[in-house]
Amino acid sequence: MPDVAAAAATAESRSEPSPALSGTASAAALAGDEFAAHVAAHGVPDIVEVLLPDTHGVLRGKWIPGAAGGKIWSDGVAIPLSIFGLDVWGREVEETGIHIETGDRDGICRPVPGTLKPVPWAPRPSAQVMLTMYEPDERGGELPWELDPRHKLARQVERLAARGLHPCVAFELEFYLMKPAPGPGGLPEPVFPASPHGPARQNMYSMSDLDAYAGLLHAVRQAAAVQGLPADTVISEAAPGQYEVNLYHRTDAMAAADDAILLRRLIDGVARQHGLRASFMAKPFLEFAGSGMHVHVSLADTAGGNAFGAGEEGEALLRHAAAGLLATMAPTAVLYVPSYNGFRRLVPGSYAPTGISWGYDNRSVAVRVPNGPAKARRLEHRIAGADAHPHLVLAAILAGMLEGIENAMEPPAPLSGNAYEAEAPLLTYDMGEAVHDFAASDFVARAFGAEYQRVYAVMKEAERAAFERRISTLEYETYL
Repeated sequence: MPDVAAAAATAESRSEPSPALSGTASAAALAGDEFAAHVAAHGVPDIVEVLLPDTHGVLRGKWIPGAAGGKIWSDGVAIPLSIFGLDVWGREVEETGIHIETGDRDGICRPVPGTLKPVPWAPRPSAQVMLTMYEPDERGGELPWELDPRHKLARQVERLAARGLHPCVAFELEFYLMKPAPGPGGLPEPVFPASPHGPARQNMYSMSDLDAYAGLLHAVRQAAAVQGLPADTVISEAAPGQYEVNLYHRTDAMAAADDAILLRRLIDGVARQHGLRASFMAKPFLEFAGSGMHVHVSLADTAGGNAFGAGEEGEALLRHAAAGLLATMAPTAVLYVPSYNGFRRLVPGSYAPTGISWGYDNRSVAVRVPNGPAKARRLEHRIAGADAHPHLVLAAILAGMLEGIENAMEPPAPLSGNAYEAEAPLLTYDMGEAVHDFAASDFVARAFGAEYQRVYAVMKEAERAAFERRISTLEYETYL
């Protein structure tokens, strides 16, 4: 990750809506001529896809005729507040208490400035824009809807800004390219299937695996350029058909998380255009590496320099931040690993962390300090699965760093060598335990709010229970 001063010169900046909007006129004023500028550059789209990431990072929304696109900015988009009470299958979780019990009221969704982009892979001329949700108040204004994850991240960014610190963030996303149809037994098949005549190919950093799907991967880069997503390095990862796309760092943390959400959609869309599937499932194959979401974070000071690189003071700040991440890791684990499947990824020797640990230039720990000059000093958080919600992941990371900084916490000694063999507290492998730790945490209540803590825990417990109620095929084969 280059230094934060360089990032300021290269990254797009995006302003956030004010915490409370006074009505549609204010929203229109914030938007300015964004839609008109898009039409001037690209023509009137057939449709505008409005995208609202839900609690799980699943994109929900509507298709709106391009001729009526301007109303998205002037009037907003009405979507039920309870959209954030849907489970990962899109079903209402009644235990949240935010559905028909409340009359299922509408929220008002406003466009996120800077996210209106063409959709190069769409079959018809299309545009897309991300939304964020507000709740109408009694005075005719609008307040941030407390269950929208985007507002949770905004809160942590504001807390850091009050201390004169500004996060510089980069996401790395791993995914599998798969054949469009299931293989034998209905199981998914990566584009490079395992050979029955020898060991499975790992082909880490293989140039030939990049060349084999160069057309698709170049299309991903081209689509990212059209959409202004700062895609950087592309590599062949540690399993057959697994790839990684890195996003260039942003001095705007909100924009960095938006980029990660939109990059997943872009890769999926381009893969479908090429007759393949792209999967961000955390652990689609037990015998191969899982797919992670690594997050690099440094903190810029008010002068734009890297606060972690400021000599002994910067090193102390980095230690405090790392200590806070370790201290808050167990109660926030279900934000980093939000799926039942995701806990299968946390296995020894897999380059996915299993312990609550940190170290310098060590890929077996949970929080890594990569090598590099002082101006690039940063923490790499390695726990999250590729299926996690980028805004919630980053909100939990920043809140954990703040916990350590505000309390001048000191971490244990950094680990060197194989962290899987070290004596360090273990991350849980059980989703139920992770949900319990989240629901019982005072830190989570302070960082995310008691209502968000309650609703998220209820939803994830319902998801866990749904999987536990299923009898596996192996059980039938063994016991029937």
